Amino acid sequence: MTPDPHDYILYTGDGAGPVKKPHACVLVIFGASGDLTKRKLIPALYNLALEKRLPERFAVVGYSRSEMTDETFREKMHEAIKEFSRTGLKDDVWQQFANTLYYVRGGYEDHDGFEKLKTFIEGFDHGSRVLPVRVFYLATPPDAYEHLIRCIAQTGLAPKESDGEPRTRVVIEKPFGTDLQTARELNRRIHEVLDERQIYRIDHYLGKETVQNIMVFRFANAVFEPIWNRRYVDHVQITAAETVGVENRGAYYEKAGVVRDMFQNHLLQLLCAIAMEPPVGLDADSVRDEKGKLLKSVRPVASEEVAAAAVRGQYGPGRMDGQKAPGYREEPGVAKNSTTPTYAAIRFFIDNWRWEGVPFYLRSGKRLPKRVTEVAIEFKRPPLLLFKSHAVENVNPNVLVMRIQPDEGVSLTFEVKPPGHDMEIRPLSLDFNYGEAFGNSPPEAYETLLEDCIEGDSTLFTRHDWVELAWSLVDPIIQVWDLSRPRNFSNYEAGSWGPKEADDFLAREGRRWRKP
Repeated sequence: MTPDPHDYILYTGDGAGPVKKPHACVLVIFGASGDLTKRKLIPALYNLALEKRLPERFAVVGYSRSEMTDETFREKMHEAIKEFSRTGLKDDVWQQFANTLYYVRGGYEDHDGFEKLKTFIEGFDHGSRVLPVRVFYLATPPDAYEHLIRCIAQTGLAPKESDGEPRTRVVIEKPFGTDLQTARELNRRIHEVLDERQIYRIDHYLGKETVQNIMVFRFANAVFEPIWNRRYVDHVQITAAETVGVENRGAYYEKAGVVRDMFQNHLLQLLCAIAMEPPVGLDADSVRDEKGKLLKSVRPVASEEVAAAAVRGQYGPGRMDGQKAPGYREEPGVAKNSTTPTYAAIRFFIDNWRWEGVPFYLRSGKRLPKRVTEVAIEFKRPPLLLFKSHAVENVNPNVLVMRIQPDEGVSLTFEVKPPGHDMEIRPLSLDFNYGEAFGNSPPEAYETLLEDCIEGDSTLFTRHDWVELAWSLVDPIIQVWDLSRPRNFSNYEAGSWGPKEADDFLAREGRRWRKP
């Protein structure tokens, strides 16, 4: 009798409550000798093993061109976990986890390599009482995605599954395409060999604890939903600031720039989480349907409006933490006259009933003073009529801030009167920090996302229609900037909060940027 491929066990992790887990799973990492595997994927899987959140029978197969044995691969991953795991390394857990690690050497066009991989997986399948889940993780350069997926399918490792819960899943890292046309073409070619439900487009921001808690915060607290609209919200700022430059990624960044690198995925995902309507349920399709509806409501920036709705910048030499920092054009792999933006600020409007007329300001940049990602909802100012007979010059607006990284948490700023005879008004904050409140560090984003993929939960992964809608919003801005060279690059110092033009941009609208 053939076992049911969807046979799951109800598994209870340490204090985590009941969770549906597949009995068995084999996870193949293409690009196993790369940085992503070493820094994120293997440490995340080790932490899941530590917390007993992996399937009962589990194997990780590293696949790359590098010459390694199983034992060599295990030694390298041992060092990676010691360096990058948030939990440190425990010898007894490591010994058990190490026994799940295997390695297959092969190139991306190596027929023999794929046959060896197939032999291993079929042997693993044969030893299971139910058909194992297969996860193929593409931790490779983007130009290898299409070819690898086709090879996996042609080898018979990932048959197209259109009925029931798919047993085979393929995880694809960003960037997914370089513009709308290439994203559509990549979607079309992948759909020739895989069903959409087998494709898990990963955006690690969606695995962060605060991003997941945005929906809980909004929809599980009745006090916020009545004021989460145009009647009470003045504007929203979404910031993703980085202190690092392009490091050794100059050649990649010259082709990408900040809009492709950050806006098309991370920032628009945060915009959706903040502004979407309540879904009818928490299943993957319901949540992703609402995100798609929200993006359809975002007003595209027409070519002739780019100058008024968007600002770009590029960092020059400056100082970071008291040390000299090179300008972008001095970085390895960057052209000496490069006009690639490393900073952008863009204003979007959402044309629906809830948000009509409320500006959403999105900004991201490299070599800024502080590493921080946050969403700030600034509410409308109250009238000053009550205080006009007192020496009160201003009443600050209430601001709700959701910190995504590095110190995940939520704060609410409100006005109070300090003790004393005079009528004064000062701002204070209620602050909530995840680490302090729950006494432990939240799981890394990749832990959450890998576990969801193994379980077949695609809620936190990006659907093909969302990818294309996101590209349709940023493409016009990229195209205008590609055709009009800026005259003043570089236009902000490393270690500053960006170009003066960005401050002027908000000042013209009677607002100013927050300094987190």
